[in-house]
Amino acid sequence: MRINRVGDSISLTYKGRLVFNHSKEAPFISGVDWDTKHSYIHGTFKFKAKVKKLVLLYNVSVISEDSKKIELTFTNDSTSVNVQITARDDILVFSLDANKDTAYRITFPSTESEGIFGGGEQFRQLNLKGEKVKNLVSEHIKIKPIVLKTIFNFLPYKPREHKDIVTYAPMTTFMSSEKYAIRFDVDVYGESDFQNESYSTYTFEKCPRSFSIFYGDSFKEVNMLLNKDIENREYLPDWAYDGMIIGVQGGIERVVEKATSMIDQGVPVCGVWCQDWCGKKVTAAGSQVYWNWSQDKVRYPNLKEEIAKLKEKGVRFLGYINPYLVKDGPMYNECKEKGYLVKNKDGDIYHIKSTTFYAAMMDLTNEGMVQYLKETIIKENMLDLGIDGYMADFGEYLPFDAVLHNGDAKELHNIWPTIWAKINREAVDSHERQKEVFFFTRSGYNGAQKYTTIMWNGDQHTDFSIDYGMGCVLPATFNLGFSGMSAVHSDIGGFISFASLRRDEEIFIRWMEMNTFSPLLRSHETIRPELNTQPYDDNVVKAVGRLARLHKALKPYIKFCMEEANKGIPVMRPDFYNSNDFSNHKDLYSFMLGDEIYVVPVMESDADEKTIHLPKGEWKNLIDKQEYEGGKTYTFNAPLGTPLAFYLVNGKHKDLFDEIEF
Repeated sequence: MRINRVGDSISLTYKGRLVFNHSKEAPFISGVDWDTKHSYIHGTFKFKAKVKKLVLLYNVSVISEDSKKIELTFTNDSTSVNVQITARDDILVFSLDANKDTAYRITFPSTESEGIFGGGEQFRQLNLKGEKVKNLVSEHIKIKPIVLKTIFNFLPYKPREHKDIVTYAPMTTFMSSEKYAIRFDVDVYGESDFQNESYSTYTFEKCPRSFSIFYGDSFKEVNMLLNKDIENREYLPDWAYDGMIIGVQGGIERVVEKATSMIDQGVPVCGVWCQDWCGKKVTAAGSQVYWNWSQDKVRYPNLKEEIAKLKEKGVRFLGYINPYLVKDGPMYNECKEKGYLVKNKDGDIYHIKSTTFYAAMMDLTNEGMVQYLKETIIKENMLDLGIDGYMADFGEYLPFDAVLHNGDAKELHNIWPTIWAKINREAVDSHERQKEVFFFTRSGYNGAQKYTTIMWNGDQHTDFSIDYGMGCVLPATFNLGFSGMSAVHSDIGGFISFASLRRDEEIFIRWMEMNTFSPLLRSHETIRPELNTQPYDDNVVKAVGRLARLHKALKPYIKFCMEEANKGIPVMRPDFYNSNDFSNHKDLYSFMLGDEIYVVPVMESDADEKTIHLPKGEWKNLIDKQEYEGGKTYTFNAPLGTPLAFYLVNGKHKDLFDEIEF
């Protein structure tokens, strides 16, 4: 690590790499005077920031300097930032101390050809170069695109641009095609701007506590360095690899009937996910869960015994919770009486609206609420009942003006999903069954990978669209992987269904072809189950069975990939990840499952063939075992229900793949 001086300008280099430039005209750090406005509706948060003035911290003083540690101070009149830089194990750690509580901007060099990935769960596209990325946890789904697709479907639908799409799980980690990553330790709103060809800027409402830069010779090395900083502790219990978890609801009799019918038709069903185990609420939007986290004894009588019977058949029972309580429900009234709920500025309960009903937010800063959530809701009402897995939904709805038992809601808004995941993990880890149980989350922020057991991509439209449908899932998954969240899956066929927006046989099977090569194979009945294709329907169940059996046959390999995930290496990776050459990027939607399987999903309707470019190497088609030379382009038939997947002829797991029959 070395400071280089040219006149009044300086630069920092590390192992031959340029880290930053600083000059009077283009300083490394600037203070930012900006006007900010924010709004909130149904969990969707908007934040607008207009820069009034940049305070260029162009004066720099080198306080101390050696090869392992450098201290600098950047100043302009009364504004200053002290920066201590420490080098260790291919990581540069920048500790910051600003004398003013204002926004700051940090600038790094870039190139026109550089690819930028990560930023948490960024939907729509993988390469963020040319984009501005907002650091703001928000509900991903917006009403307007749904209306344009359905009520106004007489007009051509124009997919939303990346800048218009918000995310459940932003993270302040970005990886470059040049094999380095930068991670900021900051919780507040920010904007990462990659629109300029020659530099990138990172602006935050408050000065980051620190940031780190991670250097490697490969994407894997950088991911593993990121993992040393924030450990990935995602996992799945062994039983979760043994086939498919079917989303089914409507009472225990219906659940058992659907699962038994599928098993009798040759579908390996390892779990039933019953989101309405606690009751159902029918709204104008469809069938929703009754947000009171205890057994619905009318629809699910004798549930503990029924769960035990299912387990004897190799079928686990999964449930659902979120950090809200339906207004005037039993748990709402109990927690209201104990003062466990988030309040508004007038001291009353702060109610949020979900579709057409109101609910209160659990105050996750109140230790009494936390203990009630862990001990009563999760451990007593769910795990002691025999539930082996559950969706820990939401986490992104905390309003900026909420009043908490402890802390500022605006400053805690982004990390609220991480707090939510942490509480769930602590409850599961302290239960006697521990790793036999897992939960999955949709929202997240920095550090969530330490607590969630696996992410899912949230609510997608039940179509092929690139902005909110099947087309947004893989870019989101890849960006999460580059950010340190290594294990991700999605709802087979999507979730959002409204008016003419509904999933048919084609979108369900194409989506399942893709998800067969993800860590977890799980379906959702959608918000309107009766109008959408389900895995137990007669017209799809045979294809579902073939794909579920294939997923189960891949169990040893997927478990191996999940072991790599705990080292920080993504399970699902873009086509250029293993070659470490971004110029090899051919297809946004093709991906590597680990090192040895290359998957090409069909992402268009009415497609019966697919032209693909195989990566370098010697490959076999997983289905028919035909061999192909990599580095070339081929056109394959793509009948519905037959995935396009290839494995390395000389890979470590070739014997496993050779024996798989489809």
